[in-house]
Amino acid sequence: MPNNSYAVDTNILIYLLDSSDNRKRNIAENILAENPKIPAQVLSEYLNVTRRLLNLPKADVVIQCAALLKDCEIIPVSCNTLTTAAGFIQKYGFQIFDSIIIAAALEANCTVLYSEDMQHGFKINGLTIVNPFI
Repeated sequence: MPNNSYAVDTNILIYLLDSSDNRKRNIAENILAENPKIPAQVLSEYLNVTRRLLNLPKADVVIQCAALLKDCEIIPVSCNTLTTAAGFIQKYGFQIFDSIIIAAALEANCTVLYSEDMQHGFKINGLTIVNPFI
């Protein structure tokens, strides 16, 4: 797969912290090694979960996240992203945050969105959702 043609959902990043499942952690590490695109919504969710899991001071969590994702492109959420997401909610019944992540990945011209939580193999406007753990 060409470098940077894919984005990741929050759960992929969370598995980087999971010492209880080496297989999933290794897969997540391999995906991150290719410097995927990170929707800003994923970044927000990751910071929130990481803060609770690691029980670190807020600034330390942000610094850890910046170091982890330093080579990744962060996809901003714009008004257009939100409008596109609203259309996905209406058409497919997606959850709000999933819709924003999908819309951002499409705006960044990604062809794959790695996610454990969304429907594996679902295709939408040239983007395929792939569960890398199955």
